[in-house]
Amino acid sequence: MNRRNIQNSKLISVLEPELLKSACVFSLPHSGRDYCPDFVKSSKLDYRTLRSSEDFFLDNFFNLAIKNGSSVIKANFPRSYLDLNREPYELDPGMFNETLPEFINSSSKKVALGLGTIPRVVSNGAEIYTNKLSWFEAEKRIEKFYFPFHMNLKQLLIKNKFKFGFSILIDCHSMPSISQGAYNSRNQILPDFVLGDNCGKSADPNLIYFIEKFLDQKGYSVLRNKPYSGGFITQNYGRPINKIHAVQIEINRSLYMNEITMELNESFIILKQTLHELVRALCEINTLDFFKNQNSQLAAE
Repeated sequence: MNRRNIQNSKLISVLEPELLKSACVFSLPHSGRDYCPDFVKSSKLDYRTLRSSEDFFLDNFFNLAIKNGSSVIKANFPRSYLDLNREPYELDPGMFNETLPEFINSSSKKVALGLGTIPRVVSNGAEIYTNKLSWFEAEKRIEKFYFPFHMNLKQLLIKNKFKFGFSILIDCHSMPSISQGAYNSRNQILPDFVLGDNCGKSADPNLIYFIEKFLDQKGYSVLRNKPYSGGFITQNYGRPINKIHAVQIEINRSLYMNEITMELNESFIILKQTLHELVRALCEINTLDFFKNQNSQLAAE
């Protein structure tokens, strides 16, 4: 497959409204749950353990954006197969049966943790593969899965910027209630939400303020940039100087699911109602007046 625009394929879904009314694009890079049999067969892990890196059920919260005039792009394949929230070639040489090309980034912190573009481990640190991979397999996977997603995401942001004069990217994720395994060296109880704007570099401060204030008024605990300040997607696309603003949202899974059985819990409906309200509010952003109005509120507090 060439690096081309693909709509609603088996690999990714690009969902656009009948009438574009909002500057927002919602991305779901880690919520895919289509596990191809060959991948499952190649792993030493069982299906449930492979799913542990998944951002569960996020489409239930954010697909509403389409009916409210925003676009949604989501991966249908799992994060444990390929991680879209990385550079295209963050790879661990130890995973391969041959020498990798010199342009490969093998020295990043994510690679050291086993969480590169093609992950070596799942979220609890368990090794994924029984055998080493070939460079041919990695290159084919990146070409087929990685580049089409990012090309479509970029096109959506450019389209919004052309129509509204700016774009907003909401990068949607979920997190465990307690950070552990490959992600952190020590356990840490996490808040209800973590909002990341690359420590103030990926978005106008008024955007993260707006989201934080909304969630705080609903009674949720919210932190900024700790422990998640935003991955490659937030850092790469968020360029306020170029009128593209990106914020990463991490949702504590215990708010809506049983983390052991991987099933929705009784609080799911409440969170869904809250996030649908937030999505509707974000979808109303279509002029630069939004940032001026939030500036006035910030100055008054």
